[in-house]
Amino acid sequence: MNFKKITIASIALLSLAFTACSSSEEKHEHGKQTLTNVSYDPTRELYANYNQVFAKHWKEKTGKDVEITQSHGGSGKQALEVANGLEADVVTLALEFDVNAVRDAGLIEPGWVKEFPLNSSPYTSTIVFLVRKGNPKGLKDWGDLVKDGIGVITPNPKTSGGARWNYLAAWAWAEKQYNGDEAKVKDFVKKLYKNVLVLASGARGSTTTFIENGQGDVLLAWENEAFLSLKDYPNDYEIVIPSVSILAEPSVAIVDKVVDKRGTRELATEYLSHLYSDEGQHIAAKNHYRPSNKAILDQYKEFDQNVNLIDISYFGGWDKAQSKHFSNGGIFDQIYEKK
Repeated sequence: MNFKKITIASIALLSLAFTACSSSEEKHEHGKQTLTNVSYDPTRELYANYNQVFAKHWKEKTGKDVEITQSHGGSGKQALEVANGLEADVVTLALEFDVNAVRDAGLIEPGWVKEFPLNSSPYTSTIVFLVRKGNPKGLKDWGDLVKDGIGVITPNPKTSGGARWNYLAAWAWAEKQYNGDEAKVKDFVKKLYKNVLVLASGARGSTTTFIENGQGDVLLAWENEAFLSLKDYPNDYEIVIPSVSILAEPSVAIVDKVVDKRGTRELATEYLSHLYSDEGQHIAAKNHYRPSNKAILDQYKEFDQNVNLIDISYFGGWDKAQSKHFSNGGIFDQIYEKK
């Protein structure tokens, strides 16, 4: 019985693969190019908009049509998928370390971070609190999140890039609060995660838990996710900006081994380069990401530019931060008690 199931499944997979291959060849014959962008959770709306605009730009520039396929999920999980064979022309992930994981699998050339401006980060974000309208629990800063009876929603730092930004922002606040006393900082972060009700695999899953399932008192959220929630539910939620947060710098990169095999390097390069154009920057801003172009950023008053933001250099860069906090046996593993 098991053998029959495996055989049927294998035939189905072969059929799908043949169909996909035939479809790809047919599109190629008709001059349509394809590109796959593997991204992280909260960029769904951003790239739904950007891909339409880019397809028009590419058609005007080259006369060719392009079909863009998107994949979304927790950033760390997405990086692992690409490293393990999910074919992507480009990756647009939540942080540098996740792109490095694809590099370490031999798919991206060293030095990728300098291939595009501003360390290959065309837009930025930060971490805010999303609370229910009226802020009934009076949550103003990180210290409020460890109080008894506070339900916190945040993704899992082992799979989500946004979750790692959340964790590091909390850690940075505690270091300043406790003058660098690591024992006290660890104790604070342990208490914070004791109040976490659900660890979803990605940021969008946590938003669903908080918004649609009604769980928790506060969502630790990408700024863009929080703004999207306000847009969809203007009378139900509000944003609280903590006294210390973090400059979240999502990273973009060409997957060299894939584009060289598929002959899509020119297309992939233009796809990521156009994110830095005025058009690309305005699309980022309209989807609540902070444009890297300061002149365009200044045109969007929703972004509080006076937030006290630390950046990843505070932690010695992503390799050090990952090793210390999120690797197997790291501080997160030491402090997190599964419910």
